[in-house]
Amino acid sequence: MSQLVAIAPAPGKSPSAEAGVASTLDSATMQFNCQSCVRKKVKCNRALPVCSGCHKGNLECTYLAPPPRKRRRVQDEDMNQRLARYENILRVNGLLQPAPTSSHSGDAVTQRSNRHATEVLSNNQGPAEVGKLVSTDGKSRYIDSVLLLPAGDGDLCELSDSDSEINKDDNEASRRDHSISSNLGFLTGEAVPLAMLGRHQSLADVHPTHDEALSLWNAYVQNVESLCKILHIPTMAQMVDTISRKPASVSKGDECLVFSIYYLAVFSMPDADCLQTFNKQKHGLMARYRSAVLQALVNASWLKTTSLRVLQAYVIFLVAARSQVDPHTFWSLTGIAIRLAQRMGLHRDGENLGLPPFEVQMRRRLFWQLLPLDTYAGQVSGTGISIAPDSWDTKQPLNINDDQIYPGMTEIPEEKKGATEMIYSLARIELSNFYAKTGVKLKSAAVSFKNSEEIENLINDVEGSIEMKYLRYCDILNPLHLLTLAVVRSAANIVRLRNRMKPVMDKTVDDGERNELCALSERILATDSTIYRNPSLKKFRWQVKNFFLWDALLCILLSISKAGFYKRAELDKTWNMVGEVYANHEDLLERKRALHSMICDVTLKAWLASPPKQPIPEPSFITSLQNQRKRKSRGQQDTISDTVSEMGSSNDAMEETSTTDGLFGNIDGTNLMMENNLNTNPSDWLFWDQFYRDTNLC
Repeated sequence: MSQLVAIAPAPGKSPSAEAGVASTLDSATMQFNCQSCVRKKVKCNRALPVCSGCHKGNLECTYLAPPPRKRRRVQDEDMNQRLARYENILRVNGLLQPAPTSSHSGDAVTQRSNRHATEVLSNNQGPAEVGKLVSTDGKSRYIDSVLLLPAGDGDLCELSDSDSEINKDDNEASRRDHSISSNLGFLTGEAVPLAMLGRHQSLADVHPTHDEALSLWNAYVQNVESLCKILHIPTMAQMVDTISRKPASVSKGDECLVFSIYYLAVFSMPDADCLQTFNKQKHGLMARYRSAVLQALVNASWLKTTSLRVLQAYVIFLVAARSQVDPHTFWSLTGIAIRLAQRMGLHRDGENLGLPPFEVQMRRRLFWQLLPLDTYAGQVSGTGISIAPDSWDTKQPLNINDDQIYPGMTEIPEEKKGATEMIYSLARIELSNFYAKTGVKLKSAAVSFKNSEEIENLINDVEGSIEMKYLRYCDILNPLHLLTLAVVRSAANIVRLRNRMKPVMDKTVDDGERNELCALSERILATDSTIYRNPSLKKFRWQVKNFFLWDALLCILLSISKAGFYKRAELDKTWNMVGEVYANHEDLLERKRALHSMICDVTLKAWLASPPKQPIPEPSFITSLQNQRKRKSRGQQDTISDTVSEMGSSNDAMEETSTTDGLFGNIDGTNLMMENNLNTNPSDWLFWDQFYRDTNLC
């Protein structure tokens, strides 16, 4: 214990033995500073009996010995333990392959070091053992590397996309690369380089008027919101109202979000509604707001963003773009969204990261809207999903309404039992998990089952689970509930159909099995037709048309092609069903995709093989298919020559449209010559492509 040192005119006997201090009579100085100098934080000459500082200031000079330093504990970890711990850290991060140990003692050391490494790196469990989230000002950056974790909190978000740095660098880049970007064709597939070289441009003049903005927002809420639960409606309603009144003061992230809302709102509206509400054609409005969204993304440097608002805007844009770009480009664009989400840590649940309840729910909603897009992109491109089920631990959003959450809340909202605003989204989430479990091709390998009976049992289990959680609370008078019922039933039946197709592929199917397949296909197509006939579901058709169930239609058409399979009355009824499908899905006749071309060819083949028995006028869709075949048979050589000449002159047209088509090119168009050539661009489903090529199946 330290003691005060007595001050005497002339020290006679050193008090160091009693006070625990070291001083000598020869030097007449102390080994530590006096208390006055310590408080004043000035240099002390430690003189006795009074230091120079206290002497000048006429202060009381008191020396107090500091407490003894605590001795560090000697580490009891030997060299082998340290080596095992370091090896485990490398192994956890994929830098060292695990090796089997040869002794029980080595196993024990490894187990102890494993536990120690887990404690050092993270408190989370499961796949999120390593990593941390840095979040500030609506931006987040997920760090999943031991090389960056010791850096501390710092400004890791600002490290990569500080607003000041972005503005400075991008403005310089835009001036430097203006000549380069102006000469680049805005072609589909050049999204990434054009996003890097695109110039920042003000969008203040592109914003709609206040009344138009509110109309667009209302259309989004009515047509989109209940099917695409990404946003918090009370918060966004206030934002849209504020921005529409003062568009010049909007931030880059908010501007991306409102333009994506406007774009998807127009996309969801019928042509007549656009003309009636805005006195403008739908295609003109879509072109206007599509260009605005793409420019806003460039302004926000979206490829290196950590802003949740910017990613929300991009995902909303992809929801509309999935039916307007070719499948392979859409798969690439969806991959960008997946990478941005992983960079922000959306693949890690917010509760484990210690985020506030409101932010946890918004991150979950966005992540679980992105997963179905990735699944859809994998389907239509034939590449499989890009994010493996074991690479994320984000939980499903709670079954709650928007009025139960708000920014700044501290308590987790209580989940409701029954139907809420989230019913459609949550049912789709269950289906997404279901699809992943039934053998989706991943980057590594597909999930496999022993036999189709296991898949059939899984279908029944998942359908029963959705029934107990959501469907039994549905009110068929509620359009959203009715659509949820239809989508879940069709999704379950389509997986059943594909699961039962193996005998057909093996050419071992008998008429009894074919009858079961056709009956299942008819239920699927009947559900599709019911959706289109119901006027209350008209506002949801923009979503429904993206999930056209071609498997069921092809199964029916291939069965019709088998002469004598359908009886007279059944054949007429089946052709009426096919005609209704073509009436509801007019884009089939446009042959914008290889899949559409296949369906059209199989339809015409079935008509020629087994036309209706009753003498009826030729349906309009058959007439169109006949005319297409006649034009195609006029002369392949002339067609090729004309196509070559058109391609030679198309370069000038590309240059003329390069500045107006937007970041992803002519997003509404496709290369019909390539898409219609099944040998060049086979079906999105290799399964049905094999059907089409094998003419002996039917």
